[in-house]
Amino acid sequence: MTAASTTLPTLPEVHLRPRKALPFFSHHPWVYHTAIAEITGTAAPGAPVTLRSAEARFIAHGLYNPHSKLSVRLYSWNEADVLNREFWERRLRDAITLRRRLYGDFTSLDACRLVYSEGDQLSGLIVDRYGDWVVIQFTALAMAELRDMWIELLRQELAPRGIYIRTEKGIGKLENLVLEDGLVWGETPPRPLFIEENGVKYGLDLAEGQKTGFFLDQRDNRRRMSQLVQGSRVLDMFCYSAGFSMNCLRNGGAREVIAIDGSDGAVNLARSNAELNGVASRFHVTKEDGFRALERLAAEGQRFDAIVLDPPKMARRKDAVDAALRGYFSLNRLAMNILEPGGFLMTCSCSGVVNHEQFVAMLARVGLDAGRHIQILEARGPSADHPSSIHCLESDYLKCYLCRVV
Repeated sequence: MTAASTTLPTLPEVHLRPRKALPFFSHHPWVYHTAIAEITGTAAPGAPVTLRSAEARFIAHGLYNPHSKLSVRLYSWNEADVLNREFWERRLRDAITLRRRLYGDFTSLDACRLVYSEGDQLSGLIVDRYGDWVVIQFTALAMAELRDMWIELLRQELAPRGIYIRTEKGIGKLENLVLEDGLVWGETPPRPLFIEENGVKYGLDLAEGQKTGFFLDQRDNRRRMSQLVQGSRVLDMFCYSAGFSMNCLRNGGAREVIAIDGSDGAVNLARSNAELNGVASRFHVTKEDGFRALERLAAEGQRFDAIVLDPPKMARRKDAVDAALRGYFSLNRLAMNILEPGGFLMTCSCSGVVNHEQFVAMLARVGLDAGRHIQILEARGPSADHPSSIHCLESDYLKCYLCRVV
């Protein structure tokens, strides 16, 4: 033990079962309760702990949650580190600096993800910026316990007009986390709040919109699809705020876009965005279940030159993967019935527990069943403000395949 290490605080220690340490020596940040043999010392919910192997070797420092199956989230593999305000401030500043390098100085119309959980070594914390407002989402109790500190740091780094909290569906039960959506500092955001992306204007609702208000991760995929649809008839399934539709109409010169979503709020938002961008005459949106809509369109004999399939998450746990793959198969198979030969298909999955290999194998079965040849032109993911961690491949959640179907 070095002289410096003797001054470090003594933390409760989490000891692993034999032969359970390899993922954590390899910097995977999630320690499930089934890997833990014992805990020495008193570890309160959200408290810092030290993770050790069965042989008592130091592995990492993390934060503890006795109420979750994901018992410890790891943040540093440097034994000399202390998980204090200065440590978190460095991590936050590093994440924000990356976005400034990617996108330049922030303006009142810009939107991007500033912190993406494991991708920024801040497991359990998501921070999005929409113009002059910041939205925080906590997916870990330990991070929520530091709420006041995060608000202070975000005010210090960004000087926003307001900070809003949004909660993820189901996270309260998983993490024993009790939080309410709402303004936690500053001015209430306007409804709608306007942003601009790829030259397209959007009105957002930070209070009730899906995710934290907008699907920021599809920024580059929306632009890419728009480059292929000049003069085309496009189908935008599960359109939400019509991000793909607006890019195809305003930037891509699509002849017409038909959009489908199962939510009244999304349909109203999509219509408003079409009017905002001056493309309402070429845009038609309907509230309808996605699978039923695809069956209806086929029965009507409708055909499309390009289709976007961007459904909501179909699986949150590994035991739901098979059912999710059946759902993706049905969705893509139905799309084959109405896609013109040589047409473009952009098909997506945001289910992190479904991996790329499983998704591609599903597409291969679709092609065989439909008697169509599917060419994968590009295997894409989220925009660069959603970096994935090489040590936590679960953070590589968004699969987006740009295909040509003949």
